Amino acid sequence: MTSFIEAELPVEFVTAAAYRIPTDAPEADGTITWTSTTMIVVRAHAGDQVGTGWTYGAAACRPFVQEVLAPLVRGRDAFDVAGAYDAMSRGARNIGRLGIAACAISAVDVALWDLKARLLGLRLARLLGMVHDEVPIYGSGGFTSYDDSQLTAQFDHWVHQQGIPRVKMKIAESWGEHVGRDLTRISHARKIIGDDTELYVDANGGYTRKQAIRVAREAADCDVRWFEEPVSSDDLVGLHEIRSAIAADVAAGEYGYDLPYFARMVQAGAVDCLQADLSRCGGITEWQRVAAVAAANNLQISGHCAPHLHLDAAAATPNLRHLEWFHDHVRIETMLFDGAAAPLPGGLLRPDLSRPGHGLTFRDETASPYRIG
Repeated sequence: MTSFIEAELPVEFVTAAAYRIPTDAPEADGTITWTSTTMIVVRAHAGDQVGTGWTYGAAACRPFVQEVLAPLVRGRDAFDVAGAYDAMSRGARNIGRLGIAACAISAVDVALWDLKARLLGLRLARLLGMVHDEVPIYGSGGFTSYDDSQLTAQFDHWVHQQGIPRVKMKIAESWGEHVGRDLTRISHARKIIGDDTELYVDANGGYTRKQAIRVAREAADCDVRWFEEPVSSDDLVGLHEIRSAIAADVAAGEYGYDLPYFARMVQAGAVDCLQADLSRCGGITEWQRVAAVAAANNLQISGHCAPHLHLDAAAATPNLRHLEWFHDHVRIETMLFDGAAAPLPGGLLRPDLSRPGHGLTFRDETASPYRIG
């Protein structure tokens, strides 16, 4: 007798919509500024279930999903997510697999994994092979556009109210032109969070090699544990040089759109912890492969931004270090989804195993004022 799982269940249709959500205050890092965030939401339908995925990127992802990816996925077995991923990757060959295409593929891949888990009545983390009951997070924000009162309020909330024991701030303001202010802000952050909280900094590639080393050494008394993108993530030699010269862990990888990018970074000895963003790198399917590359080289992996998007995949990743509790995405995901997780004491997220899929339901009515396509 044929079981339900053995029977094919085709994907009936795939839709996409784009939303632009204003930030709650101007935001900036070392190299760019922004006042809004664009989110592309994808839905995949099969049987009586709907799977939802999303990415943060250009609104151009929406027509790419509808015109290029949806026809490749429609009619495929909803349980064959790896096959759909392969078809999408091949289908983007002549257009260009990186950038917008990768983000669009990522959103569809997450929607298909969510759909599969819902069809099976399982929490996605369990379907993927859950190895962590809880996932560590770090508070992330501290934008260079913040004044001291904004930085104080944000870090105080995470550390002293929510009990998150690690936080990250942006530095390298204006491509490293204000190192004095960077160092003052780092010192101020350490005073806010106290001695028992880990302090991370992120230059977003805004420094030169020697400049990054000098900043790390001048901030030594603040015990910075994590230095993200001290130079451009394309400068693998520079990352390796800085990693060899400073005490803080060097991290990079958030701009990886395919597996070879991560392999090159690891092979160059460029990082102490590999970052990946499953809203860019190819969704959950490619995240698992990236994590395997890191594990094969005795490295941990950290999820970049979009914490609720990463949660279930992270819980199924043995060599996970943590997820980024990024201010802007936390605000958006909490506002636009039912079922969004809240931090537990100690800076942990726990998947709700009573909710199938990734446990989130998109609030169309709440999102409608922000829709742009």
